[in-house]
Amino acid sequence: MATKTTIDQLEKQVGDTVTLQGWVYNSRASGKIIFIILRDGTGRCQCVIEKDENTESFFADVKKLAQESALALTGVVSKEERATGGFELKVTDATIVHAAGDYPITPKPHGIEFLMKHRHLWFRSQRQWHILRVRATVIDQIRRFFNDNGFLLMDTPLFAPAAGEGAQTLFQVDYFGDPVFLAQTGQLYLEAACMAHRKVYCFGPTFRAEKSKTRRHLTEFWMVEPEIAFASLSDVIDLSEDLLCSIVDRVLRDHLDDLEALDRNIDELHAIKKPFHRITYTEAADLLRGSKAKALLERDLVEKNARVEELNALIEELDATTKAQGVKQWKKDKAIAEVIDRREERSELEEQIRNIPHHMELAANFEWGSDLGGSDETIISRLHDRPVAVTHYPKRVKAFYMREDRTNDDVVECVDVLAPQGFGEIIGGSAREEDYDRLLRRIGEEKLDRNDYEWYLDLRRFGSVPHGGFGLGVERTVAWICNLKHIRETIPYPRMMGKFYP
Repeated sequence: MATKTTIDQLEKQVGDTVTLQGWVYNSRASGKIIFIILRDGTGRCQCVIEKDENTESFFADVKKLAQESALALTGVVSKEERATGGFELKVTDATIVHAAGDYPITPKPHGIEFLMKHRHLWFRSQRQWHILRVRATVIDQIRRFFNDNGFLLMDTPLFAPAAGEGAQTLFQVDYFGDPVFLAQTGQLYLEAACMAHRKVYCFGPTFRAEKSKTRRHLTEFWMVEPEIAFASLSDVIDLSEDLLCSIVDRVLRDHLDDLEALDRNIDELHAIKKPFHRITYTEAADLLRGSKAKALLERDLVEKNARVEELNALIEELDATTKAQGVKQWKKDKAIAEVIDRREERSELEEQIRNIPHHMELAANFEWGSDLGGSDETIISRLHDRPVAVTHYPKRVKAFYMREDRTNDDVVECVDVLAPQGFGEIIGGSAREEDYDRLLRRIGEEKLDRNDYEWYLDLRRFGSVPHGGFGLGVERTVAWICNLKHIRETIPYPRMMGKFYP
């Protein structure tokens, strides 16, 4: 009697007769043998069907199955290190659940626009499978971290009457005739909650109407926001260090195979230890204008130009293979696929090469008082081997609720934590302004309607204390941990400017 099981359990069932239910990831036939790579959502397994009196009744039908056809295969499990997944199923019985038509996402490379249009199917590819497994663990570890450290979950509204961040990034919706906005942050509501429960957090979707198409931006993303009463900026940074280290440690413990499949440099993640680097905004500005930043970008220019030359030669060689006489078709197909990959890499490098002089100019001429741009954050984070906490930004580039530095009213007690390897900001936080008069003045300076914030001012009227917190973006964190070029791969259904299908 066969036992129903899943591929991730096969290690415990060597020698047993089991039934696997899944989909055809890949299939090839050689005479009287069919090799099927079956995926079942937990992993992949090579399944071998030899034509004999026991398999003859289904052999021909299974042989015709297209990619992503669903079926159940019964057989004996054996250990086979050379096979996909490390195990093999010698099939004795098969049941076709559904014979699929021509699957649109074939093993050959596809353009990103095509893949985004078929996001609902793109999930099934191995790269996406690995990424979304890591994402699930990142989310689980975030919840565990806060739940295990005395934080109380607070669900904050998704409809907000006013801006929590910049008013220019608000999505306005009609709320029974009244204009309201999709929440940019739950922070202001959490500040009220921390006055009741001391340590709280919220976790959910967040919306920013930023007209940006960069690799770092989504219009809908997930963010965790802790808030703690009786806390200083230093306490906020300490908490961010503990959280990030716990996330990285958990992913390294549970997902080494996934990270290796994504070609992630594991040593870089093992280096994520406390303490993080801490520099002020002013020190960051000096770094951008200094010799280290210039040398970094000049080296980039040399290395990227050299790589383009290598790619030109490789593409020429591969093109020759695709046109050569006497070359087997599978070799030509492989060369064609690699040409597409190498051309895509060359195109990205050429764009980066075009941008480097501009980034060099921006860095060299960075003016104190400007906000750090994406290229600035990339440079600063690449100059550090661990996350770097940049503090004390100019007041005019930060939100109204951030605490004014009592020794310098031009800056606020805030922090942006930049991930290394050029990934930039993944955490933004601050000490909150606890002084009623200062907060009221900031609301006026930002030309916000005081009536929208009377409830928020109440927190400074009745038992105000020093407090602070931050927001961590899940998608940016996953992109950094998995070493992904674009944030769109880190969320099941990415929402970007002009992209909301499916």
